[in-house]
Amino acid sequence: MSNVFNNNLLSLRQANTIFAIFAGGFSLYPIFIEKNFLMAGVYLLTALIALLLAIYSNYKMQTSYENIRFIKILITVFYANIILFGIYLNILSNPDKLASIFYCFLISALLMFINPPFFNLCLTLGAIVLFIVSTVIVKKPDDSFLDVVNVLIAGAISLYFNWHITKLRLGLEISATMLEDERNKYFDQSTIDELTKLKNRRDFLQTFQRYLSNYRTSDDWLCIAICDIDFFKNYNDHYGHPMGDECLRAIGRVLDGLMESMGVYAARIGGEEFALLWFEKEASHVDKVVFHIISSIGALKIPHEKSRVSPFVSLSIGIYVERLGAPDDMQSLYDFADKALYTAKGSGRNCAIVCGGDIKEYKITPDV
Repeated sequence: MSNVFNNNLLSLRQANTIFAIFAGGFSLYPIFIEKNFLMAGVYLLTALIALLLAIYSNYKMQTSYENIRFIKILITVFYANIILFGIYLNILSNPDKLASIFYCFLISALLMFINPPFFNLCLTLGAIVLFIVSTVIVKKPDDSFLDVVNVLIAGAISLYFNWHITKLRLGLEISATMLEDERNKYFDQSTIDELTKLKNRRDFLQTFQRYLSNYRTSDDWLCIAICDIDFFKNYNDHYGHPMGDECLRAIGRVLDGLMESMGVYAARIGGEEFALLWFEKEASHVDKVVFHIISSIGALKIPHEKSRVSPFVSLSIGIYVERLGAPDDMQSLYDFADKALYTAKGSGRNCAIVCGGDIKEYKITPDV
């Protein structure tokens, strides 16, 4: 939720709470002294509206829902409620009283909100027109003339101050937004691998810990895979480092697409080494992800003349599958997956070794 939206909700809660108490207090005099239940009813109605707005604003502050049009509607309702109270108090029930006294209070309420200047202008001009029309219709010519003059002066002053205060507030909000964007930019730079645009080792460790702590009740298994490009040093020596970088980028694009297609998190954790994390409902579903990775890398058909296992770039993959909630710590799970990777390398490369605490080790190859 943005600062502007949250601040406006806070102001709505505070302003409506104050006004509910204020209007409720006004209803006591006509009830107990004047016995004017119509007047008391109007005051109680405005107090009830303000109380409901305060409660609703407080409820919205507890959610992440954000809608600019919605907050403008709430401010307009709040403003209309005050106008109803003011017109009845200063014009309809007390025709000899100057309406501009309450109008100054009405305008000052706008200073609590962070609105675009045009929206403030519409609210202010709307209030001016309503007060002037009500005054001219109900009051005597002498009283209405003073009211019109005072209301116009109060409106001009309020517009001037609202304009400048709004500019200052919006300027501060823009500065805060720019600082937040810069902070997010630097944070992204610290967690993204510059070459492949995948997440880096730092983000992988943080995500791994989060996956161990937070998971859906519908998931039963956590899968961690460590991938290594087969004979990548030979590839670099033969084709050159620029081609090696391009190879890493191509593989990075394939692994990055796994999140959208299969819900698999991918990160580059070393030179030619990548790590994957994902959840499964059934342990047997791991094969589907592994086959997809192997076939997607094979489909790239990146030539690798110096590979001893394939004419194209291939991967060796070690996968460890553990039941969620098991006592194994992050380092142990990583070590198990790393050990499975070395088993894949030792058994011919260009394959995947899947194992786990409750799973008997087995091998997956492109030919299977």
